Amino acid sequence: MEKTANPMSSAASAPRKRRHPELSARQRALGLLTRREHSRKELARKLAGSGVEPTEAAEAIDVLGREGWQDDARFATNLAHWRAASGYGPLRIRAELRTHAVDPPLVDAAFAALAQSGEADWEANAKSLLASRYGHALRDPAIQRKAAGYLARRGFDAATVRAACGMDMDEG
Repeated sequence: MEKTANPMSSAASAPRKRRHPELSARQRALGLLTRREHSRKELARKLAGSGVEPTEAAEAIDVLGREGWQDDARFATNLAHWRAASGYGPLRIRAELRTHAVDPPLVDAAFAALAQSGEADWEANAKSLLASRYGHALRDPAIQRKAAGYLARRGFDAATVRAACGMDMDEG
């Protein structure tokens, strides 16, 4: 009886494992930046989470910054535009930019770009949000209070909230 090769033998059935070369910190950061903008702080945190040493991550981020791949000013402007278009107010947007450790002059520049584009009409933005959410029910004081809370949670200041809700200054 002849022996034939068994196709199910362990050597024949084990799939070959490909060894991918380990990605450098720069390659990892570039991969993240090709998906969306990131702040320096956010990139450093994500690289640290994937096991990259802090000094190596900082060097990679510096190189990508010099090459134009990473820019906190561009990140701040894009985030401010996106959040304003999503119905968030200036207080919320500024707070989010602070969590990303964006320098205050860059935050101011992002808000200047919003103003120049016409997206910084906060009262109009707030009124638009309320019209889509509550319709014409804002004449009811209970709905006004609910709407005011909604706008405050989304980052609009008190004066804008009162104006958008049609609240008198004498009312509480």
